[in-house]
Amino acid sequence: MRLLALVCVAALAASQAQAAEHWIGSWGASPAMPMAAPSNNPARGTASFNNQTVTQVVRLSAGGARLRIRLSNEYGPKPLQLGAVRVALVAADGAVVAGSERTVSFSGAGSALIPAGAPMLSDPVALPTKALSHLRVSLYLPADSNGCTCHMTGQDLISIAPGDATKAPPPPAKGAGDYRAFLTEVDVESAAPIRPVIATFGDSITDGYRSTDGGDHRWPDRLAERLDAAKKPFAVVNTAISGNRVLSEQLPIFGQNALSRFDRDVLAVPGVTHVTLLEGVNDLGMTKPTPGAAELIAGYRQLIARAHAHGVKIIAATVLPYAGASYFSAAGEAERQKINAWIRTSHEFDGVIDFDAAIRDPAKPDRMKADLQSGDWLHPNDAGYKVMGDAVDLKLFN
Repeated sequence: MRLLALVCVAALAASQAQAAEHWIGSWGASPAMPMAAPSNNPARGTASFNNQTVTQVVRLSAGGARLRIRLSNEYGPKPLQLGAVRVALVAADGAVVAGSERTVSFSGAGSALIPAGAPMLSDPVALPTKALSHLRVSLYLPADSNGCTCHMTGQDLISIAPGDATKAPPPPAKGAGDYRAFLTEVDVESAAPIRPVIATFGDSITDGYRSTDGGDHRWPDRLAERLDAAKKPFAVVNTAISGNRVLSEQLPIFGQNALSRFDRDVLAVPGVTHVTLLEGVNDLGMTKPTPGAAELIAGYRQLIARAHAHGVKIIAATVLPYAGASYFSAAGEAERQKINAWIRTSHEFDGVIDFDAAIRDPAKPDRMKADLQSGDWLHPNDAGYKVMGDAVDLKLFN
């Protein structure tokens, strides 16, 4: 009887310890379909890996006492073998912070097998982190990965090395690519039971396409910096996919449409309390015939309903001007104006960010200010992304 009582006490203690864990998303890169461009892995010539170590550096938006990583084989046709995984904090100059290197385990083991079509969370790693710190993640893939569940717009260089180089990976190198391979999320353990988490949901403009590699110049990066400077304990998780659309999709590289991926990429983010929505310009530019504003508004209403059903506030951003872009059309511009008018006046969202007003040219309101666009008249440059990040009213997240 005494032994049974001790077992019960131990089980209760373990249950209470688990209940006390409060995990929140701190960084993210939504997985898209397998990538096929040869430039993704010049060491092998395909978007697959075999007896190679892939190393990626990410910037956390929030810190915590421990961390865990989420890897994805969601688009893999076969199980994915993980031979070894290590993490470390890196300083601004890329040097490893002394004493920060850690081995990552999965159910207590140093290796793992991720089933086809599945994600996998690591065990907690005892590595205290601060907001805006950089984390290096090295994955040793001992057998053919059979493709890559990748995020194509990493805006940061990776490194690829032969064999198990997790203990001493080479520095990122130009030519290796700027995508994200298998790594889709980093969570941190928060001391507070409720800590706000913002998921930024959208397309390449939220993904930061054409911003400087390694510069952390996406507008959600700027938002995270402002929240940190204001001493607001928020996390920002970027859940955008370049080329993404609300209603339709162009597989394999642009991911499933927003309505399809919303539950996985937003509602499943640990601790999510708010989501920002900036999406629709690709529907207007890529889809033929051009969808009407009413069709896109119906899609937005679906996202509103699904966010609210989970107690998540949803904040809409107006669609940026895009005259001068390769897929601009007068018909698309007319629908953009209707969409933006509805976003501003319908009061169906929990808040509005007027990116259109912040970045448009007052003399030519169908296009961006020339000094804020990256050259294709669709994507902002670093300065434009900063203007966007600065245009977000932090009171929206109170």
